[in-house]
Amino acid sequence: MNASTHCFDKIRSLIRSRIQDPGLPSLAVGVVRDGETLWEEAFGLADREKRVPATIHTRYSLASVSKPFTTTALMKLVEAGQMDLDTPVNEYLAPGCRLNVWAGDPDAVTVRKVATHTAGLPGQCNFFSEDQLYLRPSREESIRRYGNIVTPPGERYRYANFGFGILDHLVERVSGLSFADYLRREVFLPLGMTRSSVDLSSDLRGDAAIRYDADGRPIPYYEVDHPGASSVWTSVNDLLRFGRFHLRQPLADQKAVLSEETILAMQKPAVTMNNVNPADLNLRSTSQYGIGWVVDDDELDFRISHGGGMGGAASKLLLIPKENIVIATAANSFHPLAYTIEREILCNLIPDYCEKFALYDEKKRLAEAAAEQGGATLPVPELTGEWQGALHTYEKKLPFRLSFLPTGEVHAKLGDQLTALVNNVRFANNCLTGKMAGSMETGDAARLPHHAAHHLALDFKLRGTKLNGAVMAMVGNMLSHWAEFEKV
Repeated sequence: MNASTHCFDKIRSLIRSRIQDPGLPSLAVGVVRDGETLWEEAFGLADREKRVPATIHTRYSLASVSKPFTTTALMKLVEAGQMDLDTPVNEYLAPGCRLNVWAGDPDAVTVRKVATHTAGLPGQCNFFSEDQLYLRPSREESIRRYGNIVTPPGERYRYANFGFGILDHLVERVSGLSFADYLRREVFLPLGMTRSSVDLSSDLRGDAAIRYDADGRPIPYYEVDHPGASSVWTSVNDLLRFGRFHLRQPLADQKAVLSEETILAMQKPAVTMNNVNPADLNLRSTSQYGIGWVVDDDELDFRISHGGGMGGAASKLLLIPKENIVIATAANSFHPLAYTIEREILCNLIPDYCEKFALYDEKKRLAEAAAEQGGATLPVPELTGEWQGALHTYEKKLPFRLSFLPTGEVHAKLGDQLTALVNNVRFANNCLTGKMAGSMETGDAARLPHHAAHHLALDFKLRGTKLNGAVMAMVGNMLSHWAEFEKV
């Protein structure tokens, strides 16, 4: 059935007007309701330089929408009795690449906690351009370097891409197949997803969308060290197929790769999220996370979704079980329209949805305003003074000193580097965050010449007489290591 039959013409005009933006080369959209495909259409160019139009079968980089694919693979192994969600992750890893558990009990770092972003891993992502793929370490080496548990497992939610890199490695170790081959054999092909893959081999790039930056410049092909979090490429047509299956309304030609019981278990909320994933622009503090899915239950109805965004990619998959609706979007740039167009679609399909969105927006605005006002203004007595500690990287340990002055300023000295002022300092719920000039002094952090003078982000928690947590080198990538201090 075509778009005009369901009055999508205004939305089509809106998309066409935005496609004129330099930062939005193309956008593909698909809508299913009650098992019927209402709308599938692509706008703009998959490849601007070669003038290749986008289609509903063009492969797009999904970024974080890869995560429910990874947990689908994971849960197949759980159903087969080959894995247990409540087994410690280290029991599945090789002896030489166990997680570094700096905080909490190693046995509490279970597969389930990794899959729900509650294992205690910090923010972490490591990108490699095509001409640097030879520098990408093995997965075992990546885990040795960055598999750092910096908060006790279960203490808090922290969106952790590297955790899903650990999960895809577990799939490989348990199944005996590469992650790409396992997904293809056990998920993509049974669901009829013939335009889907993990990363792109050279023979698959002809029908894939080139990724572009915000200024409309093509981004050279790149990969990551956490494929399970970010590396699935698929078409909007295939993404709708995946959504239909997880809505438990599969097509006749789709095989049941998971039981309905397992699908529902993945969609059961496990932890309340917070706004640490900029890709999920519709996220607010009441959102929850299941096993690879974002779960919302509010004035917009019960919803299952996941958004994805990184350089040259924006996508979202939304399921509304009560309305039997699946909406899939994908763009070949990090553009907000890939996330916000669902509002126009839902207002078109559901009579009172515009009013629901107005209420949702107001509650979200009030929650964000309250969050901005939270936290203590420095100085605070328990922090004021000198703190001596160290930053532990995979290469060496660097002396690290923090000075909390009576004026409220915070100074930091890392190794032999110049003393730096810590900016954007925030202290709330015993958690301290801030940014400072400085270098991680590791080979990975120095790999990109234009990021040699990177800055560091701090994410610490005050625990009695100690202050500890993660230091993240912001080098285009985010490279995280453990640091701990004691008051002098």
